[in-house]
Formats: sequence, structure tokens, C-alpha cells
Amino acid sequence: MKTAPTKTVTVDLAERSYDIRIGAGALSGLGEALRAITTSDRVAVVTDETVHALHGAAIAEALADFRTHMFVRPQGEAQKSMGGLDAVLDSLFRAGFDRGDTVLAFGGGVIGDLTGFAASVFKRGATFVQVPTTLLAQVDSSVGGKTAINNAYGKNLVGAFYQPRLVLIDTELLQTLPARQVKAGYAEIVKYGLIDRPEFFEALDAGLGAGILSLEPDALSSAIATSCAAKASVVSRDEREGGVRALLNLGHTFAHALELEAGYGGALLHGEAVSAGIDMAYQFSARIGVCSAADASRVRDHLQKLAMPTQLDMLPFLKDADTLLGHMRQDKKNAGGRITLILTRAIGAAYIEREADESALADYLKDICT
Repeated sequence: MKTAPTKTVTVDLAERSYDIRIGAGALSGLGEALRAITTSDRVAVVTDETVHALHGAAIAEALADFRTHMFVRPQGEAQKSMGGLDAVLDSLFRAGFDRGDTVLAFGGGVIGDLTGFAASVFKRGATFVQVPTTLLAQVDSSVGGKTAINNAYGKNLVGAFYQPRLVLIDTELLQTLPARQVKAGYAEIVKYGLIDRPEFFEALDAGLGAGILSLEPDALSSAIATSCAAKASVVSRDEREGGVRALLNLGHTFAHALELEAGYGGALLHGEAVSAGIDMAYQFSARIGVCSAADASRVRDHLQKLAMPTQLDMLPFLKDADTLLGHMRQDKKNAGGRITLILTRAIGAAYIEREADESALADYLKDICT
């Protein structure tokens, strides 16, 4: 695995600040990076079967100077459950870990969310490190300290804000990522341009997006660094989603409802739902007159040009408007019995609507449901 110079993005949270290190071959520097943040030589690596088969030897080599406990879980969203949480905690207790030891997530968003939540509650908080292996995790879920599991009421409804001490992003790990997972990650990249960085969207639309989906090294490095910097800027201002951080959920309220309809068996990936949810947020914004139809069409055209999912691809999950609306009422952003939506006035001009018009939303869902 070749090593290239790393880019560093800092998440500024006073005493909880940490670095995001980004580069091809960055995994080889993991041991040195850990030495800078902890005096313990014990590391529990939580991963899944697919990542372990592909990259288990590489992370074992990177941690050769540490006493390493490898805990391998099955792959899939179903791991984000009370049963999955209990399994990780049981493994840590059985292996005799202390909260001063390091708990390291080595995988995609599922492993990161599950491991981070386990670390947050293990003996009231263990040292937590993220080494994300999917594009979605590298640009979004590994940064910002959101950790959670799912339950019968929805996605990520049981969790905690718990910041990692380090995020190490090795872009070389993406070379083994299936194309479907790369597209899922791209949804979170384009989201940053659509929230408040229209110049980034323009670059993506002009060819950077295609380069990312082709796993071009320069395109990946540039887009990951831009995405992480965008998220770090928001998290530094609003760590616990009391205000501006909610903007990072552009498309997600629709997406989470779609995911709940699809179940968590792999029929719909989170990033696929987000891609469609972004399209839905723009379509709904245009429908209620806060965004131009031209901008909504341009966003849909961009997604379709890159073969990304849109609302039009969600027909299997758009069966009953009342059910979808019920799912949306369970969203974590809601308050006072009103649905909060992230809507948009233009490309790069997202805003938080704390009191979404439920009647208009219900009509929209009825129109798109089969």
C-alpha cells in the first residue's frame, strides 16, 4: 500500500478537538497516530466480515506494536441493534478492556455508529478512534460524533454524541469498494454542495463527480477533504444539533422514512435513500414555492446523469403516504409535535423549516405514492 502526503482537517471543539487525517496509504501511520493520543497499548478493533477479509491483515500490520483484540461482526444495518451493542460490549468486558484503552471502528457507517455508541457507554466512555473504509463513512458518518443504533421506531433513535479522538482516512481502502457503495457515499458528498457550497456543486457537476465515482485518486482526495472540512465547520459551531447542524440532514428525513419502509436487509442503502431524499427535498421545496423548479430539475438531472437514485427510483417503497408521514413524525429533529424539514431556496441555500406544512407534505406524499 503506497503512502502519500496526508491532508489534515481539524474539528475544533476545544478540549474535545481532534484531527481528520486523509491520504492514500494513511493506514500505515495509524500506530504513530495512536501513540500521540493515548498511552495505552491495547486496541480493540471492531469490524465486519467483509472488511476483515479484505483489509484485516493491513490493520493488523499497522497495529503490530499494540496488543490488539479483533472483534468481527456480520455485515449489514441489522448490526445496529441492542443485540449488536450487547455483543460489542460483551466482547470488551470479556477481553478485560479498561476505558483508557482504545476502541477502534474499522468499517463503514454501521460499524462506526455501533462501535462509537459502545465506546460511549463502556465504563462511561472509552477512547474512540474511527478508521472508515467506505466513502460514505469517510465523508460523513465518521466525523462529528453521532453514534447510534436503530430500533422498531426508526433509524438512529437510540444513541449519543460521542466524539472520536482521531479519524484516519485511507483513500486506498476505497479501491475494493463495490460501485453501489461508492454511489451511496457520493450522495453525502453532493449534499455539502447543495447545503451551502454552490461552487462545490458546480465542480461536481462539471466532472469532479464522475471522477469520484471512477475512484480517481486526486478527485477522491479533494472531495473527501472538502466534505470533511464542510462538516467540521458545522460541527465546530453546533456539536449537538441545537441549530445549524440540522442542515447536514438535507434529504435525510425523507431518506429515513424510505429506509424504514425498506427494512434494514440491504434492499436500500442509506446513501441511496439520501440521494433520493435530496431529490425529494428539492421537489417538495419547488412544490411549495420556496425553490425554483429549474433548480429542482437541475439537481435531479445531476443525480440522474451519474446514475444516482432519485424519487423516481423509490416506487417500491412509496406505497402509503400516511405510513411515510408517520415515519417522518418520529424524526429526531422534530420538536413540539411539528415536523422539521431541511428545505432549500436554491442550490447551495438550504434552510431549516421548524414547522413544516404537514398538509402540503401529506399531499406531496400522496401524489408520489403508488
